[in-house]
Amino acid sequence: MATGVWISLILYFLLMLAIGIYAWRKSTSSSEEYILAGRNLPPAVAALSAGASDMSGWLLLGLPGALFAAGLVEAWIGIGLFVGALLNWIIVAPRLREQTERYDNALTIPGFLASRFPTQAMLLRVISAIIIVVFFAVYTASGLVGGGKLFSSAFDGGYQTGVWLTLGVVLAYTVVGGFLAVSLTDFVQGCIMMLALVIMPVVVLYGSGGGGFDQARETLATIDSSFLSLTEGLTLVGFLSAVTWGLGYFGQPHIIVRFMAVRRVEDVPAARNIGMGWMAISLIGALGVGILGRAYAMRNGLDVADPETIFIVLADLLFHPLVTGFLFAALLAAIMSTVSSQLLVSSSSLTEDFYRLFINRYASEKARVTVSRLAVLAVGLVAAFIARDPNSSVLGLVSHAWAGFGAAFGPLIILSLTWSRMTGIGAVAGLVVGAATVMIWTWAGLNASFMGGPGVYEIIPGFILATLAIIVVSLMTEAKDEFRALTN
Repeated sequence: MATGVWISLILYFLLMLAIGIYAWRKSTSSSEEYILAGRNLPPAVAALSAGASDMSGWLLLGLPGALFAAGLVEAWIGIGLFVGALLNWIIVAPRLREQTERYDNALTIPGFLASRFPTQAMLLRVISAIIIVVFFAVYTASGLVGGGKLFSSAFDGGYQTGVWLTLGVVLAYTVVGGFLAVSLTDFVQGCIMMLALVIMPVVVLYGSGGGGFDQARETLATIDSSFLSLTEGLTLVGFLSAVTWGLGYFGQPHIIVRFMAVRRVEDVPAARNIGMGWMAISLIGALGVGILGRAYAMRNGLDVADPETIFIVLADLLFHPLVTGFLFAALLAAIMSTVSSQLLVSSSSLTEDFYRLFINRYASEKARVTVSRLAVLAVGLVAAFIARDPNSSVLGLVSHAWAGFGAAFGPLIILSLTWSRMTGIGAVAGLVVGAATVMIWTWAGLNASFMGGPGVYEIIPGFILATLAIIVVSLMTEAKDEFRALTN
């Protein structure tokens, strides 16, 4: 590997570590500062932090790989995600920012649910914390798989090295700097990701061996006349399984926790506009990498064994080593921004919803921050164990965790913020039914094949059944103290 690549990567790693040290010196003295940065994030930082922690290596590996293999029809995933993210900013963001502070200054999603439904506080804290830790271990593993694939493809066989190096750097700045470090690094990483996704498709299209758009279109037509069609061969089940990825946004703890940390409710519209602009540019760039990458590979006789590595292959072939290193840094940025966010949310739940409840209710601020740091390390090690298989699919791991969170927390968060008649028992029912449906659906293989046809994405039955469980059980039980949640 050229020296220039290493120079860019080392500079990137040093920048992330420097941000971690800055955040440590600025604000990690209390649990609120370590977990939510004192609820003082500016709109731009909150927006890009939410976007970067959302997209992960999926944006530069999974989505381009799906488009490379199957064509433009896979773009429906991106379209569904964009709509879901927009609705999340409109429906959830302002309400969650206001209500989490009003109800006992909740620092975690389980903490908010416990305050919103006091009659079932303990049960909601424990069940939601278990779901967060379990699904985030899988989700974090998907990011480490992405890091492993980068080093395996770019550095000829260092998959495990990539997993541990990615985890090591993330742990360093997350353990030291907490939420502020994660948010600031996410902001920088989001900028790097967007710039890379603008540069790559343009160079692939018009650089050496590119041939321009007309040549790309002709080349793709020789593969499959419907390769650039959004609808050819698309079934209703396939369409729904793709666009319903957007439902997952409402229940992703590592994304909606950014809403809790925005400086004030009035900043939410500005953050929304910045975040959605970033997301639109980044998604279009990812689509371009996958589609145009396929045309370039065909025209130049490239053998891409793993479609999810097309970004890595093109970066290595088409750019000066210093730029290649920057593009690899963008991929690491996508991976690390999500991994750090997930580790921090998991550790927050372990600290606030297990340690303080069952071990030391009156723990000092210093003790809670220490426990949070140890929890970050523990969850990271578990994720590394899950990611040990180099044949794991980034998109596959992400899809399961995304569905699990979306079905378990999505209906619960939306209804808890907007429906005063919802009860604590109804909340528990929705949480359990949503998570259980996703796990059973996946275990039974119904996401791969349903009633003899194509599989149905597990978030669809999970989200529907969780919503019905909340509504039906809430209407059958008495609201009691929960009624005050939206009326006080």
